[in-house]
Amino acid sequence: MTQPNVTALSANISGGSESGNLYRPFSVFSVLTLTLLAMLVVATFVWNLLVLVTILRVRTFHRVPHNLVASMAISDVMVAGLVMPLSLVRELYGRRWILGRALCQVWISCDVLCCTASIWNVTAIALDRYWSITRHLEYTLKTRKRISNVMIGLTWLLSSVISLSPLFGWGETYSEDSLACQVSQEPSYTVFSTFGAFYLPLCVVLFVYWKIYKAAKFRIGSRKTNTITPMAEVIEVKEAERQPQMAFTVRHATVSFQTDGETWREQKERRAALMVGILIGVFVLCWIPFFLAELIIPLCSCDIPPVWKSVFLWLGYSNSFFNPLIYTAFNKNYNNAFRNLFSRQR
Repeated sequence: MTQPNVTALSANISGGSESGNLYRPFSVFSVLTLTLLAMLVVATFVWNLLVLVTILRVRTFHRVPHNLVASMAISDVMVAGLVMPLSLVRELYGRRWILGRALCQVWISCDVLCCTASIWNVTAIALDRYWSITRHLEYTLKTRKRISNVMIGLTWLLSSVISLSPLFGWGETYSEDSLACQVSQEPSYTVFSTFGAFYLPLCVVLFVYWKIYKAAKFRIGSRKTNTITPMAEVIEVKEAERQPQMAFTVRHATVSFQTDGETWREQKERRAALMVGILIGVFVLCWIPFFLAELIIPLCSCDIPPVWKSVFLWLGYSNSFFNPLIYTAFNKNYNNAFRNLFSRQR
């Protein structure tokens, strides 16, 4: 019953591909590369799922900023669970799509949705850290919760608009002749999607970190020596009416101190600034090659070798693996929660 379909599929792959039959033997390098990519998929899924389980099980994490971390972990779990496996299948068949138009549209929509949400969640975390450092008196817990919920809602709304636009006719994602499945190459959509998904959040996070750096530098420069000056007081003591008055002077000792060491809050802010800096740096390094190629190629009608497209794409996917590692590495509460979680399982 299924033999004609398999034969037709094989004929379609062989005939529709200019490079010939896709069922060719793999080299040792290809097998090693695909194995490493499969390990990346599993590690990304497991690590982000572990963060989500920890947030759900630990009651102290049911508040800001852990709701932002949970939103980021959800988007990264979706990248690992829905997007990366199908992308790996595409790599297995020589970067050609054999799963049909409908699944191609679903995959591209999930790809753009989850990756855009992951990028904007990083931006939301950076903004939350910026406001908590520079406006900690105004940025109360109630305000922080309200703003973080608004940022999460806007993140997923904007990601949905960018990802679903091609389904309503803004460009084509699938080519049956060449078995190509890719993000819409329509120039207007390319500008809209790349700026909405990357270049706008990139400007935001770079501005935020510059402001955090300036605030930290200002606080360090504003430290100065505090001195309590001596003060003399004359205290009169009367023992009786007929006895002479006794008076003595008490001079307070001079106390001088200098704030050489960091306070608890300064240490916390320094760790937060360092975490945000590394999070932003890794985000930029992972995604900027892909989005530069995505913006330039459709506008200049040029092309790059397919292998480099795959390298840029998987480098961007790897950001979903690094996000939970970076955030939890600078948060002792997560480390303790992980240890407690594993100790209970034993």
